[in-house]
Amino acid sequence: MEWLTAENLIAVGTALLGVLVSAGAVWYERRVPHRRRIGYRVQLDTAIGDADGSLSGAGTAVRRGFFDASPDLADATLVLLRIENDGALALTADHYTDGGPNGLTVRFTGRRVKAVVVTAPGHPRLLSHFPATWSGPAEGDTAIHLPKVPLNRGAHYKLLVLLTGGPIGGPVTVEGNIDEGHVHLNHSTTPDDTPPVFSRVARTVTVVLTVCVVALAAIIVREQDPPPIGCARGTLTVTGSTAFAPVVRELAKKYEDDCEGSTVLVDARGSTTGIRELADAGAKSPKGSPAVIALSDGRRPDGYPQLRESMVAVSLFTLVLHDDVPVDDLTLDQVRRLYRGETDNWNQLVPGLDRPVLLVSRDAGSGTREVFQRRVLGRNEPAVSSRDCEHLDDPEAKVIRCELDSTEQVLAAVARLPGALGYTELRSGSGLEGLHRVALDGRRPVLDEIGASSYPYREIEYAYTWGQPPADSLTSSFLTYLSRGSGQDVIRTHGHLPCATPKGLRICGDG
Repeated sequence: MEWLTAENLIAVGTALLGVLVSAGAVWYERRVPHRRRIGYRVQLDTAIGDADGSLSGAGTAVRRGFFDASPDLADATLVLLRIENDGALALTADHYTDGGPNGLTVRFTGRRVKAVVVTAPGHPRLLSHFPATWSGPAEGDTAIHLPKVPLNRGAHYKLLVLLTGGPIGGPVTVEGNIDEGHVHLNHSTTPDDTPPVFSRVARTVTVVLTVCVVALAAIIVREQDPPPIGCARGTLTVTGSTAFAPVVRELAKKYEDDCEGSTVLVDARGSTTGIRELADAGAKSPKGSPAVIALSDGRRPDGYPQLRESMVAVSLFTLVLHDDVPVDDLTLDQVRRLYRGETDNWNQLVPGLDRPVLLVSRDAGSGTREVFQRRVLGRNEPAVSSRDCEHLDDPEAKVIRCELDSTEQVLAAVARLPGALGYTELRSGSGLEGLHRVALDGRRPVLDEIGASSYPYREIEYAYTWGQPPADSLTSSFLTYLSRGSGQDVIRTHGHLPCATPKGLRICGDG
């Protein structure tokens, strides 16, 4: 029986105790309070004099005035007795079942009654049931016979009794018969006591439940710690966009630090390549959605209906130029002429600068390239004419153009080759020497101006999965981590606008 573990036993025991307490409370509410009950308790029992300590054993009482002058009070005591309806039903005179006019009898063992005063604080009309015909006890009696006083729920009256002939603390009892009820001694506090916040039963139940919960928590802590809320264990591969790869690498490390037992592998080889890898993995997965996420600069190509997309961020891209070309702003027409080969030397834009134009591009699977062609060029880039980005391999080509596999390779080549022009996502070129960013039609890529600026070279970053991953999977957990909470801060640090922010929701919704 694998479930028969210490923590399971404590958990079941705690649950059963809770059920029993709840059932007991229901039973108590239905059975006990709905009976007629008269409760009584002694609220005060004190010696009036007792200067020699014979009554209380302390000899600390001081008598003055009437109490000191009356020899009959040398052994006198005062008792304050409270009588109340502490049940759930009202009590009428007819509910007292003893014959005759008497309803209750109060007995003082070892002491004699000298005088009695009846009070009804809060219920003065009760005193009308003690008429002049009620003579009270005769001096020297050891009992007081009380009339049949009707009592609503919670109503009470008190007897202040002057007694002689016995020590304080002697037995005081109240007797009587009640129809479908009883008379009992209750245990409420006296005026000198501090009432407890909770009853004894409530305190006992609370202590027992607390001990069970603490024991269960201690056992669980000793076992292998579960992953934090929102975390999942396993191995996940993130592929696709090289432009967004720096964001994912940083978040992958943070996730692994936060979520023990998780491994997030980042294998970025271009948006289109990542989409194909995800589709191949999904087709080969017999258990539904594989642990693969493909990031793409822009929407996936047609032909992959099984892929499910999530918008992650708005990415800004920029043209980058070798520092030996003193140009920091190009018009869209100038860019298009450069890529059509109509401008093959920078002296056509910068008189006196004899420097061949070298176009350093990404491979055909790159989302950064696809966005550049669609939003800036308005057409595809020309064919590759150079393998080393320096020498023309095709004598009929109008311009030197090469293709590289990653954003990092493009940046390194542009920084190394005089006259080289390339493109990258916004953040990647900020820390490299030997190159600079180029504005388009006087507009620069500025994160805070997204939505207000008409800067064209931008795109939404999408995350794709094969169908809907399970809610408790590492795939689903990392997607949430990527777009929420600390993931948004990392995305902003790398120059992107998270789609989950209020501004990002508007821009991503507009496409």
